[in-house]
Amino acid sequence: MLQASKQWQWIACPDKNRLLLDLNDDMQLCTPYKLRQLTDSVFKNPRFSLEDAAFYEQVYNYLDGFELWSAAQICQISLNATAVKYHLKPVLAKSWFFQEYTGTEPSVEAIVKLTSKAQSGDFLIVEHCPDASICLNLSETFKLDENLSLAQFEVIRILNNRVHPILNQQYQSQTA
Repeated sequence: MLQASKQWQWIACPDKNRLLLDLNDDMQLCTPYKLRQLTDSVFKNPRFSLEDAAFYEQVYNYLDGFELWSAAQICQISLNATAVKYHLKPVLAKSWFFQEYTGTEPSVEAIVKLTSKAQSGDFLIVEHCPDASICLNLSETFKLDENLSLAQFEVIRILNNRVHPILNQQYQSQTA
């Protein structure tokens, strides 16, 4: 696991029109989030805060229990989720792209399945509210319909009645 450092800094890069995370002299993470999507907090206080670090480590440790991704992939997912949680402006719900979940098994994991008319894919719930959740796309691309798709790590807000629990055995997390 890449340990968070007090030297890490968020950078609002006008050249790339993206939020970057400067990890050290040799490494930067370029998020898919455009400058217009960011809250003012990232411009006022670009330091990777203790709150950022705690959330990053929580997500990293959670994802590591699934044994589906490499350490580098988990790091990338966790850092993008942190950017979404603390530095992305609120997004409107777009639940109409997704089929309603009519099953009886409640979703108790943060990794969930969403099903559009075009496909099913895995998402990470970054923020859960009583009515809706902010979900981070984990697939390389996810087709919402025949014309629109989400790139990897793009977010969408959906009503919670669209969240399908992952029932597939390969996704069962280990317990201590």
